[in-house]
Amino acid sequence: MKISIKELEELTRRAVKKYGYSDQEVQVIADVMLYAQLRDNNQGVVKLIDKGIPKDPKAGEIVIEKETPISARINGNKNHAMLVVGKAVEIVKEKAKKNGFAIAGTFNTNTSSGAIGCYASRLAGEGLIGFAFGRSPERVAVHGSFEPVFGTNPLAIAIPSELDPIVLDMSTAATSFFGLVEAVTAGRSIPADYAYDSQGIPTTDPQKAIAGAIRSFDRSYKGSGLALIGEILAGPLVCAAFCGIGDSKGNWGHLIFAIDPELLTDRKTLAGSVSAMIRKVKSTKKLAGVDEIFVPGERESRLARQRQESGLIEVEDNLLAELRKVAGMI
Repeated sequence: MKISIKELEELTRRAVKKYGYSDQEVQVIADVMLYAQLRDNNQGVVKLIDKGIPKDPKAGEIVIEKETPISARINGNKNHAMLVVGKAVEIVKEKAKKNGFAIAGTFNTNTSSGAIGCYASRLAGEGLIGFAFGRSPERVAVHGSFEPVFGTNPLAIAIPSELDPIVLDMSTAATSFFGLVEAVTAGRSIPADYAYDSQGIPTTDPQKAIAGAIRSFDRSYKGSGLALIGEILAGPLVCAAFCGIGDSKGNWGHLIFAIDPELLTDRKTLAGSVSAMIRKVKSTKKLAGVDEIFVPGERESRLARQRQESGLIEVEDNLLAELRKVAGMI
């Protein structure tokens, strides 16, 4: 169903508020979810249905436990990851602008940070090259196994250009956990090579996949290896749990870092060169049936812009109905 973006924004804010967050926290969380929803990223408002995102009653002050001029390790203290990672981005932005490079790790959160490309994009919007890594409880099997051992472990890299930044935003899994939740909500099956059931048999049933294990994004040892690297960078490096070792459900981790192009060139020159590269890539000879070549993030940025210009967005009927229930509008 098509609804106005304004209505979706209001529903999202109302729903987040229902889970016990302050007005300021509501805005931060809603912004990240709407970034995803506008881009058809499955890290959007689907997070508000089913069990939702209730504020942890144990949530305390977000604390920087270890800091240098170019780094910070942040204890999320059970706050929602979107709040904690958002704070990490601000710290990295300021430190990188001052020192050329900065890195921050977060731990002790127990919720998803949402579309991780949102955070890398914020850094690219400041003229920096942004990197973001995240991990979550075990949902993904290592290549050759059907036992879940890794999180879906998304990563994002955003690089400024003269127009929209290049934004590579990807899960190291064939689908995110919330991709399965979306499929359940919509009554859809999933592709046969996405996941195994609990007995290691490939399944198209998202419910069985939730009880089983998701495969790596390329269904090979390469994707599995990248998932392992993400598990390390957003796990032990930042003092979070990993591979089921430690409090995997209560101690999720993230790693954010940024490079200021001024360390090696200058921002304007880099943006110009990246733009020239984009033009070259898009002008390459196309295979039969291909109308346009896209660079990472281009489709999503174009879709978000079109929706913002029209003021309308399409939301799956069942999802919209559940969102309205949570928001108290039904």
